[in-house]
Amino acid sequence: MLPIYDSFSSDYKKPFGAVERNCECEFTLRFPIDNIIEEATLVVFRPGFKERFIRLEFVEIKDNYAVYGCKYAPEDTGLHHYYFSVLINRNRHYIKRNGVNIGVVDNGDLFQLTVYEKGMTTPDWLKGGIMYQIFPDRFAHSGIPKNNTPADRQIHTDWNETPLWRPDHRGMITNSDYYGGDLKGIEQKLDYLADLGVTVIYLNPIFEAHENHRYCTANYEKIDPQLGSEEDFVSLCKAAKEKGISIILDGVFSHTGADSIYFNKIGRYGEHTGAYRDPESPYREWYSFSNYPDTYESWWGITTLPNVNENNPAYTNYICGDGGILQKWIDLGASGWRLDVADELPDEFIDNLNRAVKAKGDDKVIYGEVWEDATNKESYGVRRRYLVGGQLDSVMNYPFKEAILNYVKNGDPRTLTDGVMTIVEHYPKPSTDILMNFLSTHDTERALTRLAGDDVGWNGREWQSEHYLSDEQFVFGISLLHCAMVLQFFLPGIPSVYYGDEAGQEGYKDPFNRRTYPWGNEDERLIEFTKELGAIRRKLKVFAKGDMRFIDVTKDYAIFARTDAEIGEQAVIILNRSRKTRTFKISDLVASNDFEIIRGIEAAQDSVKVDAFDYGVISVKL
Repeated sequence: MLPIYDSFSSDYKKPFGAVERNCECEFTLRFPIDNIIEEATLVVFRPGFKERFIRLEFVEIKDNYAVYGCKYAPEDTGLHHYYFSVLINRNRHYIKRNGVNIGVVDNGDLFQLTVYEKGMTTPDWLKGGIMYQIFPDRFAHSGIPKNNTPADRQIHTDWNETPLWRPDHRGMITNSDYYGGDLKGIEQKLDYLADLGVTVIYLNPIFEAHENHRYCTANYEKIDPQLGSEEDFVSLCKAAKEKGISIILDGVFSHTGADSIYFNKIGRYGEHTGAYRDPESPYREWYSFSNYPDTYESWWGITTLPNVNENNPAYTNYICGDGGILQKWIDLGASGWRLDVADELPDEFIDNLNRAVKAKGDDKVIYGEVWEDATNKESYGVRRRYLVGGQLDSVMNYPFKEAILNYVKNGDPRTLTDGVMTIVEHYPKPSTDILMNFLSTHDTERALTRLAGDDVGWNGREWQSEHYLSDEQFVFGISLLHCAMVLQFFLPGIPSVYYGDEAGQEGYKDPFNRRTYPWGNEDERLIEFTKELGAIRRKLKVFAKGDMRFIDVTKDYAIFARTDAEIGEQAVIILNRSRKTRTFKISDLVASNDFEIIRGIEAAQDSVKVDAFDYGVISVKL
């Protein structure tokens, strides 16, 4: 039996998903012919705006269904919601959403329609590429001696030892231990990254700061001395560009460090400078003091991270002005920025940031850290407009991460299909094409640990520091990680590999997810697997912009298609997450006779065999 409405199907809504402003949308309802439909209306509204009512007209009788349709072109950008009001057999009913896409009578939620600015684009150079995320202190040590390293930093002499995690004598976690990873070390490993197929490196913060994560900026104008110099940064960007690799930086603009040139709480930068020590400081108005100087707003109450007033004109100009921080580092070689805690940044500031970055070229990218669905995100009572034009190009894709890991670990098909298709439906396609698709980050457990390790539960840092995968868990975990990486590399967006994931690194929460890259102890087979995934992405251009459709998903396998009608290409991906080899009939998956089995075994005529915990790829010419 056909549904009354299905927002994922072009038989009911065209075009699929988010639309440009003034784009004409077609909506279709289907009712069994034994229902008497006297009236059907599309009801569209935006929070704070007047509702729109669009009458659906009778179209035809088809396959024992009465078909009704209408057209609507939204005039305003932003988040819209809609439902249908229908008079059936003289009774008023409402067609709303059940689950993520199916219309039901009288018992559901509103459907979402994202409307973005006409002509909105995102940088094409990212599409079809591969990102690699580096936590700079922990990736590679050049061996070059460091100058001007602050005396209060603890330097590990053993690259492979566990990060310090115990509180100091005051009961504080200082994050003051360093391994000596640096920019020159990254430059020395560019050949390795190029072999993986990497086209863009995302660096966690590199500016002067006095904790190893560097999310407590001390000076936006200087590279942290432990990492190198401004000249080293320029050299890295130039060398990377020669290998087809771009660099994007981590911008931490919602707060600074208390131990910084701007706030200077502990006096590192002089006795009478900084907002904390000098009420006449030029930085004083950047911060909000309720009882000067000891009581001030800070990020989530962490007093080492005083909040800034992002819309303070002096601060905004410092970061976003002509020749400001954003433009300085782009001029020195960066290709864009990732914004830390984007939901902590007010819209006006992000608007100004966008203008500053895009003034250096539309090819400069802006990513935001948003953990939820970025199209309907609210923060501090404000509905955010990150992805409708003039703000972010795209975001870190936490919803995909959860959908992928939960499916691979637990085998629930709806976890995967609902999680992926909801984002694909809600996000503007230009943003979807460059989503940062990761399985781990510096803020989450390593994917290998999440998939095969003991659940962390309420276990604290001591338990986490000593807990590793058993040999059996590791072998099984690698099999599961293979499955997760297939989805990561071939779903819409670009894979973002967290350094060491491709080498078999494991680890629970911070700081154990930030262990050093295991040079000399890599899982070479996993690295070769990663290279193979990258080679297929390069070979098949459909992965740059192709549309997404699930063909069949069960607990044992997931089959989906990426299709780009403009270039006449389709890729069908078959993921076998089960413990036995499976054979699939190609004619059930592909509508064309012009195809090539890129990966998988041609078992017999019209069939392809996929081994356990493995995948197949079929390339189709349309």
